[in-house]
Amino acid sequence: MISPRTKQSIFAYALTALAGCVLVGCPGPEPEVPDDIFGEMGEVAPWASPAQREAFERGREVARRRFSPEEGLGPHFNVSFCGGCHERPVLGGGGPRYRNFLLIQTELPDGTVQAVGVNGIQPQYALEDGRHATPDGADIVATRNAIPFFGAGLMAEIPAASIERYADPEDADGDGISGRPNYDQGFVGRFGRKSQTVSVEGFIRGPLFNHLGITSDPLPSDRKAQLPVPSSVSDVGGTREGLTDGVGAVTLGQAAAPDSPITDDDGVADPELSEDALFDVVSFSMLLAVPRPDAPTPDSEAGLELFREIRCDACHVETLESPRGLVPLYSDLLLHDMGEELADGIRMGIATGSEFRTQPLWGVAPVGPYLHDGRADTLDEAIRLHGGEAADIAASYAALSDGERAQILAFLESLGGRELISEGLIPPGETAPSGDAYGAPLPGTDAERFEEGRRLFDRDFGLGQGLGPGFNGDSCRACHFDPVVGGAGPIDLSVTRQAIFDGGAMMAPAMGTMAHRHSRDAARPAIDPMSNFFELRQTPSILGLGLIDQIPEANILANEDPDDLDGDGIRGRAHRLGDGRLGRLGWKADVPNLAEFARDAMFNEVGVTLPDQEGLTFGGSTDDDGVADPEISTEELEALTFFMAQLAPPPRQRTDMALEDRGEMIFADVGCASCHRALELEDGTPVALYSDLLLHDVFPDGAVGIGSGDASGREIRTPPLWGIGETAPYMHDGRASTLEAAVAAHFGEASGSAESFAALSAEDRAAVLAFLRSL
Repeated sequence: MISPRTKQSIFAYALTALAGCVLVGCPGPEPEVPDDIFGEMGEVAPWASPAQREAFERGREVARRRFSPEEGLGPHFNVSFCGGCHERPVLGGGGPRYRNFLLIQTELPDGTVQAVGVNGIQPQYALEDGRHATPDGADIVATRNAIPFFGAGLMAEIPAASIERYADPEDADGDGISGRPNYDQGFVGRFGRKSQTVSVEGFIRGPLFNHLGITSDPLPSDRKAQLPVPSSVSDVGGTREGLTDGVGAVTLGQAAAPDSPITDDDGVADPELSEDALFDVVSFSMLLAVPRPDAPTPDSEAGLELFREIRCDACHVETLESPRGLVPLYSDLLLHDMGEELADGIRMGIATGSEFRTQPLWGVAPVGPYLHDGRADTLDEAIRLHGGEAADIAASYAALSDGERAQILAFLESLGGRELISEGLIPPGETAPSGDAYGAPLPGTDAERFEEGRRLFDRDFGLGQGLGPGFNGDSCRACHFDPVVGGAGPIDLSVTRQAIFDGGAMMAPAMGTMAHRHSRDAARPAIDPMSNFFELRQTPSILGLGLIDQIPEANILANEDPDDLDGDGIRGRAHRLGDGRLGRLGWKADVPNLAEFARDAMFNEVGVTLPDQEGLTFGGSTDDDGVADPEISTEELEALTFFMAQLAPPPRQRTDMALEDRGEMIFADVGCASCHRALELEDGTPVALYSDLLLHDVFPDGAVGIGSGDASGREIRTPPLWGIGETAPYMHDGRASTLEAAVAAHFGEASGSAESFAALSAEDRAAVLAFLRSL
């Protein structure tokens, strides 16, 4: 059964074709879906030329590139690389819930709204003081989940007339569906949750600035002409006189960059992204293949018929016509009123707060969570949450039998990417690295149990599984993935700590020092109203923590010298917790062992409540998110801890042994090894972690920080250096983008070593850095 709107479009197309035959002769067969648009999810479209394929690969690297402040990141940002928001299930896809971002607007007295923040975006981070403040007047706040770019180039080519053919803003046909286009600079939009952007280039440049703080100039006309598909609005067609930004519309740069240079005041020369890099990343986005659908099965074919029967195709139109033929995106790209339950109050262009663009369904299954704010954990839940124009359709879906609903879901899962559906980002069937590779287990590890724990480490917790109420990541892997699962995290995943500073004393606020990035609802998590000091904590790697866990206390305490009795200026001291246990993990050495580390992170970073475990006290057993406690089982928690305990230390990366060995000797000569040293296990086996696991004051004179337990705000545990070449940025707050900058940022007890390093010849400094990179 085909919906009335689809029948109407078929009739309109046939009538147009017939008229053309009468006037100029029939042009040939009706358009079909071309096969060369389909490919593996995240890979280049088969129709790309050799030169375009080269641009695609270069653009893929731009999308992976971690920007540093020295390269233009900031001054305000949410992420440090494009792939940060577009990683699920592959680069170019959607975003897990921990990558959601906030839109903010203020309503003016005349009822209109105005964007606040950075073009209507609430940045999480500020380079100057860690946490970007929420602007005054941000009374409209909404959450957005990042959308995938699959097939973006084909969507850019769709003529405006193909989209407008389905518009029925007054519901003239009485079917309850009243879709209408949105406009960008007067042209029919197609990109974004509100269809507020018309060009791929604009959709790239806007987020680059709003989310990364990376400035760019628009591509000149000759480079635009070389792109795989038209990018400028004048090439797409479909202008509507009078519908320009600012004329009866809400002007927002959230997703669309102006066709003019973007600049900022971060001290880095503009543009911060070169013309070539912009060309390549736009080409990458345009050339991402449409995920190849599965071969039909009886269930998926039955599901398609039910999809049509209950009228899902009234908005999720199966194909739109383009110069290449029919594009099977299952979207009309129009705005539809989705009802008050889904409304977020955000207005863009002419879109109201309850209107959203019909989301294309190709490759939909593995890119969850679903809906504009990621509130739905599953496709079934997403369908049931449809309201407004789609309320009757959602009710029809709910009234189907379990088997019929399963068939519709089978159809949706058949639209590409089924093989990548997983609970996290590790593809099904992929096993852990082995041997000397990063992320491999220690020799003799139970491989099956290690893999079980690795999958739990990667698992994204949904709202229905206990995520929140406040959280920083929705999985352990969310913060620990550089360069592999279990590694460190980039600067855009730093944890924010809050405190009350009166100019002398630093005090913990009543609600604790954690300032979460995300909450279960649309609001930014609250901070303590008294907090006026914020400090970032960089996510460290957990590779090798199992060995650190095994180092006897006596071997750590042997290096203590809190009163500097040997006169070397080094006053390392162990951190004894309130219950007498020795701390060894975390920037403040405030966690005693790996089991407590797992509990602390699951509860405080992910918001997952924990079962009681004998002898363990970290984390919490209850919260108020409406999900039954505990939200993880003892068996799962033990498997997770086993995985972390069995992760091998990062392997040495030796490329010039003579240079690296000389660098290690100089490293010791300038005093770095006074703190960054090896320790021994019970049997005398050395553990080359290059840390004494003690607290040291390494802050500049007059600087303050946030303490923890008995560790003062100025004290930091010596971080292990193994794997340091792969874990930039450096220092506890990520202030150093390079190893050389990290050495220079050592003060206090380490000032003598830092000064000695700076006094070395260029050749000797290079040798030390080569040694560090080899770790």
